Amino acid sequence: MKPLQPVVISGFEVLPLVEGGKGVSISNGESAGAWAAAGAVGTFSATNADTYDSEGRPIFQDYLGKNRRERFEELIAYAIHGGIVQAQRAHEISDGRGPIHMNILWEAGGTERVMHGILEGARGLVHGVTCGAGMPYKVAEIAAHYGVYYYPIVSSARAFRALWKRAYHKYAEWLGGVVYEDPWLAGGHNGLSNVEDPEAPQDPHPRVVELRATMREFGLDATPVFMAGGVWYLREWEHWLDNPDIGPLAFQIGTRAILTRESPVSEAWKQRLLSLKKGDIFLNRFSPTGFYSSAVNNSFIKELRGRSERQVAFTREPLGEHTEALSVGARGRLFYLTAADKVRAEGWIAEGYVTPMQTPDSTLIFVTPERAEQIRADQSGCMGCLSACRFSNWAQNEIGSTGKLADPRSYCIQKTLQDVAHGGDTDSNLMFSGHNGYRFADDPFYGNGFVPTVGELVERMASGD
Repeated sequence: MKPLQPVVISGFEVLPLVEGGKGVSISNGESAGAWAAAGAVGTFSATNADTYDSEGRPIFQDYLGKNRRERFEELIAYAIHGGIVQAQRAHEISDGRGPIHMNILWEAGGTERVMHGILEGARGLVHGVTCGAGMPYKVAEIAAHYGVYYYPIVSSARAFRALWKRAYHKYAEWLGGVVYEDPWLAGGHNGLSNVEDPEAPQDPHPRVVELRATMREFGLDATPVFMAGGVWYLREWEHWLDNPDIGPLAFQIGTRAILTRESPVSEAWKQRLLSLKKGDIFLNRFSPTGFYSSAVNNSFIKELRGRSERQVAFTREPLGEHTEALSVGARGRLFYLTAADKVRAEGWIAEGYVTPMQTPDSTLIFVTPERAEQIRADQSGCMGCLSACRFSNWAQNEIGSTGKLADPRSYCIQKTLQDVAHGGDTDSNLMFSGHNGYRFADDPFYGNGFVPTVGELVERMASGD
């Protein structure tokens, strides 16, 4: 393979390898510091980052507020404090030898306030801000205010054009790079548009060539593109190196970065990664953000799929083909279904899924009483971790609501990610993964369950493998 040429990222000359930032403590100061110390780019998550007690154990984020607005303020305070702590840890571990970036989700709750709080409280320790999951127009203004580079995450040239035209052209000197995140292969939340088929992945090469052409229109010839999603062996991407159609290039490594000794995830999570098979990773749309997301197809995902499969449309009065009354609950509420759907509903009820729950789409799903109770408890315990949540109907607006019915087909993302990030069961929680996660089992580097240090992984990847 061609030797990797160094690139300048956030003012440092480094290998073109960037740690992907994974939310809720999956990328932290320890992992980020190790990546920077290895001559690459470290990234910690600034979304609900951990703080620690005197013995170095993560402090459980306990929400005491009586309502969502009070818990929302607690959430922001936790995020700012945790982000500062992680920036400090990353700086100490890296000893200033490489750039430290923080990753934040634009559609997370209170993102602007969290960014200001961390960048103010950790001045000089954070060199770049990576931001996606939405259209982060204001990230440029905030980053520039603190003299920090910004790295928007996009999945198309069209998205970058919109960001540039509306805001980024005013802060061009602080645009450190553009992250192209493949919407079919990347882990976590994905930027599939309404016109793109989740079942028909596209070759990223022409999409990145189009992104570079758009950047050149704006005089950004020397600004690197980070290829994110689907990157495993760099030798598979050799034709991208020194390619004039693509220009300056770095690779953002998300899934492989999880399986290192410095990675904070549990041993059970690491062992699960080593056992994944092709087809075990599922692109779904259950997330309360409304985005597609890529996750391991475990019991958590299967239960969500079951909720949506046990679903029928209803009317509150006889209308059209909805002529069959279904009486539910102690008060005998009537819902009118088609004849075929009533038969299906009665079958689910006979199986124990006796509790119907309304969705915002005038449908009913059928769940067990225990699941219904858990869903309602999770909804009522909402702490506003998203700017707008379809599961709880929270929104960070004046009324504190999306104005829509809460959607029981989704889930509390804060609850499950906090649990799995801190040692919870990897089968009954959401477990994000890029679609190449199954390659751990086939890659000889990980033979006999070998888990490398970050330094060993960076060296291995720089060799092409």
